[in-house]
Amino acid sequence: SWVGGRSYWRHNEVLHFQMPSEPTQRFAPMVNIQQFYVEEFSHRAAQAGGSSQVQWSSRVTGVNPLADGVEAVVSTAKGLQTVRADWLVACDGGRSTVREQLGLQLEGTQYEGRYVIVDVVQKTRRAVERLAWFDPPSNPGSTILMHRQPDDVWRIDYQIRDDEDPLEAVKPENVLPRVQSHLAMIGETEPWVPLWISIYNAKCLTLPSYRHGRVMFAGDAAHLVPIFGVRGLNSGLDDAGNLAWKLARVVRGQSPDVLLDSYSTERVHAARENIAYGAKSTEFMAPPNFAYRLMREATLRLAEGDAQVRSLINPRQSTPITYVGSALNVAATGGWSHDAAAPGAPAPEALLQDGQGAFHLSSRFGRDFLVLVFGPGGEPVPALPGLALLGIDPAMDVNGQAWQRYGLSGAQDKALVLVRPDGYVMGRWHGLDPAPVFHALKTTGVFA
Repeated sequence: SWVGGRSYWRHNEVLHFQMPSEPTQRFAPMVNIQQFYVEEFSHRAAQAGGSSQVQWSSRVTGVNPLADGVEAVVSTAKGLQTVRADWLVACDGGRSTVREQLGLQLEGTQYEGRYVIVDVVQKTRRAVERLAWFDPPSNPGSTILMHRQPDDVWRIDYQIRDDEDPLEAVKPENVLPRVQSHLAMIGETEPWVPLWISIYNAKCLTLPSYRHGRVMFAGDAAHLVPIFGVRGLNSGLDDAGNLAWKLARVVRGQSPDVLLDSYSTERVHAARENIAYGAKSTEFMAPPNFAYRLMREATLRLAEGDAQVRSLINPRQSTPITYVGSALNVAATGGWSHDAAAPGAPAPEALLQDGQGAFHLSSRFGRDFLVLVFGPGGEPVPALPGLALLGIDPAMDVNGQAWQRYGLSGAQDKALVLVRPDGYVMGRWHGLDPAPVFHALKTTGVFA
């Protein structure tokens, strides 16, 4: 994990940033982990659940939407297989076969600037940070990004010239000398070996809708965002977190299938916001024309001596997105000290204490809707299937975080906050009357 980074203009440091964090957080502000680990952990979780089946060495080659389901043709080692399902979630990547079969196209911008991506194994004592060099002496005219991954792996991305042949650029005889030149420049002298070489160009693309009948799109099949700002895999995980609980409720008959429309609305909104930030970062990291290159050079030159300019170099790391205008948001009520926990916002974290010891509030999110009951005197909301309760007494809020972060003026204030299974605030109300909670669950269509 890492908490900050540095940017350099040639030899000189022009930015040192720290990501917002505090000691009582449950997780580090940035966890840097390879995708194959995420896939491995996901596979283990699927196996542990006991109700999932993974079919290896198989590829979807055809999709036929039906009125009450989906029919998929799957190519396997034993030949073609037809699979009938009530729902299909297309997570088949940027070159999605499902998307192609439905005749859908991504919309947006594709940039010409290309980056070679290299993973190398090398031991180092350097602090774990996100590092960037603009026009470094090791590779003049290029931009280089470096960050550490588990198992002593450096991920190195460097920009190639517009006149370089991409096929030639990824050949080891062309890549390895550039890597060695840069490692030598920054004083990394330990032996190293390459693991992987690829090439990449930034894309800011999305489908206009992620629901098409009984077919849902998620991850790169739904949207492609630039690597700058670490919004790619992160946004795919957010897609999964948003869709999983909604689809589960629909499949179980607990909610009407119109609930799935909110998945598309919310996640398209998130993709467009990620793309807007990603485009700004891309235009700085890989300027698309002379005007952008001139502007970047002027910014970097000024940043050498003017701290106020340095914020313009900020890589705009991935940040939580509020689902503004979602149909699941309950109309906001007044009288709160701030909007950080308004309907549609990610539910704030807090470190609490009960008879069993300290726990993070976010550890209670995930399975059911959760009503946070702020105030002494028990839990006034009757328990329902799919609705959990958590009473928060002032004595539990030992760090004074919960009341403040949820917009309450002080420990004397009483309130109910309804949190969705994916950890987003659905509604909040002053007082302990449970009627608005049940009304919200019914009128939004979440509870059938």
